[in-house]
Amino acid sequence: MRIAPLSSYLFSLSRTLLLSPRNLLLPNLFSSHLPLHSPPPTSSPLPSPSSLSVSLPSPRAFQTLPWPPPAPPSFDSASTMEELLVAFKAMESSVESGGGGGGDERKLGVACLKLAERMSGEGSGNFEKGLAFALRALKIFEKSDGGWSLPVAEALCVVGSISCKMKRFDESLESLNTAVEILGALERGDANVCIAAHDQLARTKTALGRRWEALVDQRRSFELKVAILEPNCRELGCAYKDTAEAYTLVLEFKEALPLCLKALEIHKQQFGLDSAEVAKVRQLLGVIYIGLGENEEALRQSELSRRIFGGLELVDELIQAEIDAANILILLGRLDEATSALKMAIQKAEKESEARAFVLVTMAKALCCEEKFGEARRCVEIACGILDKKETSCPSKVVEAYAEVSMLYESMSEFETSLSMMKRTLAMLQKLPEMQHMEGSISARIGWLLLFTKRVPQAVPYLESAIEKLKNSFGPKHFGLGFAYKHLGQAYLEMNQLQLAVKFLSLAKDIIEISFGTQHEDSIDTNQCLANAYGIMGSYAIAMDFQQQVVDGWEAQGPSAADEVREAHRLLEQLKKKAQGSRSAVFPANSLPLPPSRK
Repeated sequence: MRIAPLSSYLFSLSRTLLLSPRNLLLPNLFSSHLPLHSPPPTSSPLPSPSSLSVSLPSPRAFQTLPWPPPAPPSFDSASTMEELLVAFKAMESSVESGGGGGGDERKLGVACLKLAERMSGEGSGNFEKGLAFALRALKIFEKSDGGWSLPVAEALCVVGSISCKMKRFDESLESLNTAVEILGALERGDANVCIAAHDQLARTKTALGRRWEALVDQRRSFELKVAILEPNCRELGCAYKDTAEAYTLVLEFKEALPLCLKALEIHKQQFGLDSAEVAKVRQLLGVIYIGLGENEEALRQSELSRRIFGGLELVDELIQAEIDAANILILLGRLDEATSALKMAIQKAEKESEARAFVLVTMAKALCCEEKFGEARRCVEIACGILDKKETSCPSKVVEAYAEVSMLYESMSEFETSLSMMKRTLAMLQKLPEMQHMEGSISARIGWLLLFTKRVPQAVPYLESAIEKLKNSFGPKHFGLGFAYKHLGQAYLEMNQLQLAVKFLSLAKDIIEISFGTQHEDSIDTNQCLANAYGIMGSYAIAMDFQQQVVDGWEAQGPSAADEVREAHRLLEQLKKKAQGSRSAVFPANSLPLPPSRK
């Protein structure tokens, strides 16, 4: 039986599709955005985020309230941290000596909150002190305004923000969710506080790798900004860009495209046609076009970005733009042009820089496409020699390059080397929760390789982990999750755990058919696996139904699938004989994946 190329899916070699963050365009996406997946089909398998709800009043319900009240002039006039602390001490002493009246104590709470916000932006050395001031403000406001009040919600937002910076993510989520709940219960609220709460929730969830959930908060913040900001202002342009980025994070490219185009329009007005800000939006637009399969348009955006970065003499950005262009050219099969772009990039990169390593990895990719494996291996070895020294200083960039390297070794059929590199990458990723999407991709790939090399029991925990991570990152219907379900079902089938096999293969069938259609090779192969499972269980009627779907699927492929059609008919006849009690019938076929075909 032929196994479709997409069965070796998650973060497939970039010659098939360029969706590795280091090889993608956006600088802000390098260590936290796109997984190493092929792009989704035209009809997105993800449920529309608009179907998810948040318990907040509509934007029109928000009004500007007299909050916060002004702090004493001596406090507002302070500029340095030392001056702020001196002014605060004086205010604190005044409140205590005056008996701590409600109004004065409330002003002290405002001062505590201002100090907390200032300290949270001063660096990690002040986070503990900032959190203490925020918690003190919270306590004061709970006493002066009541628990369900705007000041309490604002204080909770600051507590949540600082907790996130301290990597106390559970505490951050608890504070921010409470703030949102309070804001939702108020008849009148402050749009700015609500925006702050949802922006920070999105950041915290993204830091935890929970991108799908983060998108809901990013979208709500965006809706509020659209409602209150001036049309085409700079802040609104940034909001369009940030929201396009959030959709890109979960591979919702159709949703991202109009948002990014609007961001580009506003950025051109606000920053100028040849500004770095416009170039960065064009980079994001290039990512989106790649996801939509419009590689020529992606290349055009990349070339425009390169021209801007070159004119501004932004060397690091220019090198990355040249790498991006090379990756798109590899996708288009224009390997000579890709190599030329990489040669220009490597001349600009410092000898032992990570940028040079990334250029070499991309060069190796182009060489692999030409099956020049010896030269590709040499590029990879030099790149890894540089990257090994960078693991501590820039781990997120290094793991992305390592992931690419592992795929290159796999493409050269060096499976043990590939597995070793993937496991090394996975160990690093487990310390980077914001990169849960890549951890899921790597785990899924390890599971697939172990399955392919007949180490089935070892594959199961990797595939189970991948399912959890991918679901958190991309939602319950993402096509990559469907493949992870499929491979876990195949593993259980080989281990003769038939009920579990049927469970996961059925989950896979639903997702893969929604994503790619019933006549796609992966849909057909999933039906074959289900036929095999039910056949072994002795449920011949159900097995014959799935086998008939296999026959129908291959027949729809036309003359090119003549061999598959014959095999599918043969297996159907064997099933019929099994159902009739024939001892000579042989069923099922092998269910383990075969290596992807090399083009």
